[in-house]
Amino acid sequence: MMTLLYGLITGILFGFFLQKGRVLRYDKQIGALLFKDMTIVKFMLSHIAVAMVGVYFLYDMGIAKLSLKPMILGGVVLGGLIFGLGWGLLGYCPGTSLGALGEGRTDAIWGIAGMLVGAGIYAEAYPYLQKTVLTWGNYGKITIPQVLGVNHWLVIVPFIVLTVMLFRWFEKKGL
Repeated sequence: MMTLLYGLITGILFGFFLQKGRVLRYDKQIGALLFKDMTIVKFMLSHIAVAMVGVYFLYDMGIAKLSLKPMILGGVVLGGLIFGLGWGLLGYCPGTSLGALGEGRTDAIWGIAGMLVGAGIYAEAYPYLQKTVLTWGNYGKITIPQVLGVNHWLVIVPFIVLTVMLFRWFEKKGL
């Protein structure tokens, strides 16, 4: 029950930050796709950096366990293509389409309907995909630190430094 409550709380907070960060706006979505407005990139990279530090801090303290999904290149590539196509056609990604609907933008309904139809198609195609696409390039449950054979902090700290440098560059370029 507490897990569901934590999920609800973090979901509400994430939605709040999506709205406050103005990443639910169609013009921000299109700007990101055209590499003219890096608001969404900055938003997501900052969340990834904070999550990396938080998750691995809790992991090191023995408070949390990692629940890794297997790295399957076939599924990642196919899923990424479908995700990118949907985002490019609609101008919203799944999270922002729900947030945009919450703000009263009814054009997001098309994306939500597409997600539901896509989920149904995926569920029906799963037995076939499990024998084909979801076997292509299966590397198991791995992390970048494991691949590099280093402590996770030796990946996290440079990632954060590079992220801050990228943010500074974006600001200099007016992105």
